[in-house]
Amino acid sequence: MHDLTDKYWNQRYLTDDFAWDLGDVSAPLKAYIEQLDNKDLKILIPGAGNSYEAEFLFRKGFKNVFVLDFAEAPLQNIKKRIPEFPSHQLIQQDFFKHQGQYDLIIEQTFFCAINPSLRQQYVEHMKVLLKPTGKLVGLLFNDVLNTDKPPFGGNTAEYQALFYSLFDIKLMQIAYNSIKPREGRELFVMMQPR
Repeated sequence: MHDLTDKYWNQRYLTDDFAWDLGDVSAPLKAYIEQLDNKDLKILIPGAGNSYEAEFLFRKGFKNVFVLDFAEAPLQNIKKRIPEFPSHQLIQQDFFKHQGQYDLIIEQTFFCAINPSLRQQYVEHMKVLLKPTGKLVGLLFNDVLNTDKPPFGGNTAEYQALFYSLFDIKLMQIAYNSIKPREGRELFVMMQPR
């Protein structure tokens, strides 16, 4: 198992070793974002990488978007792509040390990037970061994937057991509009803190 430090992730971005990066906002999240009408939502995208979701939100008029990543390189990539994105909303920090209260947290490849031993801690910290009426929305892999390096997979039963005690799972189903290589392998999820 790799030591998944900020240096590890930064090196992967510096060497273009991020095959999970679609180069665009994922279709399921794009469809979700397009139906949001409250532009004042305070939104967090943790483990965001190059975060095309943040760019899409920002260009649609959502100005309260915060991007969080362990590594510096992807945050610099965002700043190059969107120079007008507020620098103070690009946060280089360990997710588990981050503090704040959000209306919406978008999950896109972060959960599958952390060591599976941290998944319970992830669920607990997500609850802390969300306002009582907030939502955790995004995609989780419904596939085994890797056991020795990211991305780490999982399945519906595992996720339901993990989230159930702290979240009301509103939706957890196979995404109908995933890209071909991920077709049938992504779960679209929507949850609220209990």
